[in-house]
Amino acid sequence: MTIQKNFTIALTVIQCYYFFMETFTGNKFTKVHVLRLDRGDYLLESIENFIKEKSICNAAVLSGIGTLDYCVLHMVMTTGLPPVNHFERWEDKPLEVTSIDGIIADGVPHLHMTISNHEYAYGGHLEHGCRVLYLCEVVIAEMDGFNFTRIKNKDNIFELTNKI
Repeated sequence: MTIQKNFTIALTVIQCYYFFMETFTGNKFTKVHVLRLDRGDYLLESIENFIKEKSICNAAVLSGIGTLDYCVLHMVMTTGLPPVNHFERWEDKPLEVTSIDGIIADGVPHLHMTISNHEYAYGGHLEHGCRVLYLCEVVIAEMDGFNFTRIKNKDNIFELTNKI
């Protein structure tokens, strides 16, 4: 098979996948906030309180690092519909937060997190009940030019969309 033929096949596959993608373009980041959470603070609860206190509607969580001693992550366990969900829990275990990111749409955060212990790394949807062990730092950037919300699609999955 020639390089040209391989490229054409790859391009066709990309075009098929792109057909279902929706994009949103805004103007800029208007404010950037850095949250410092201390020992005993609850991660998602603190982020939600900050969003409400500052009336943040549309933002991106760009970075998050720190340590936890209690953690709950939500993960999907199947590839079919409806998805089967699993909630993994760690209690009184030292964990490193290596990444937190996601989108805040209509004031509601949808965040994913990667954590690790001395043996493994885990990733999933950030849930309530994650408690800071020593510290945690989170960067939230408010975005101008969006009017996001999430609506359920025909498969009962929440999709990001712009309000009309």
